[in-house]
Amino acid sequence: MKHTIEHDLSDGEAKVATERAIAQYRERYAEYEPFLVWRDEKRAELGFSVKGVKLKGSMELRPGAVDVDLDVPFLMRPFKGIAIAAIDKEVRHFIEEAKKERAERGQGAGKTA
Repeated sequence: MKHTIEHDLSDGEAKVATERAIAQYRERYAEYEPFLVWRDEKRAELGFSVKGVKLKGSMELRPGAVDVDLDVPFLMRPFKGIAIAAIDKEVRHFIEEAKKERAERGQGAGKTA
């Protein structure tokens, strides 16, 4: 099951927001050993461990969206929703942060010394 997080960022901003989100996820949920490894500019592998079981999936950047897909064994399905919700929350938070940074840069560009 693919989960899509929509945004209005550039590809670069979306990638940075995603990386920040996973970094925050690593700090907050270190016991789950989360990881994110970029395979190219738009696709990454992600995963974590729950109760000794390693869960893996993928993340893909598309124009206007970040797709997250987790492969979860049947017995671990109750954790899939929790994991997706946590990832979604972090990514959305850093998408909003990226928008604020973009707005601040835009306002700063018009200022004179």
